[in-house]
Amino acid sequence: MTVNQLITHLNPQVLSLPEGDKTVRGCYTGDLLSWVMGKARACNVWVTIMSNINVPAVASLADVSCVIIGENARPEDDVIAMAEARGVNILLMPDSAYDICIKLSKIL
Repeated sequence: MTVNQLITHLNPQVLSLPEGDKTVRGCYTGDLLSWVMGKARACNVWVTIMSNINVPAVASLADVSCVIIGENARPEDDVIAMAEARGVNILLMPDSAYDICIKLSKIL
């Protein structure tokens, strides 16, 4: 599955989509950035409520396929601009991280 295909299943708000054809394999959920850097795998969807400037950097470093930010915790415009510049896909959903993970488990 690709991020573009994931979007058709989840219907999130797309904030940044420079790499929509990136492959999705699995999911990692967490808000502690050092854990995400050490434990998320390449091509995972990273589910978080974090929306600060460090999110695109960590997502790029971990090589995740996309970041889904839950609870409509919309990042500032500079975070979205950094995500675009670093090739990081960012999606926004109103659901909790738990509910997002349930949805992901049904389609991945």
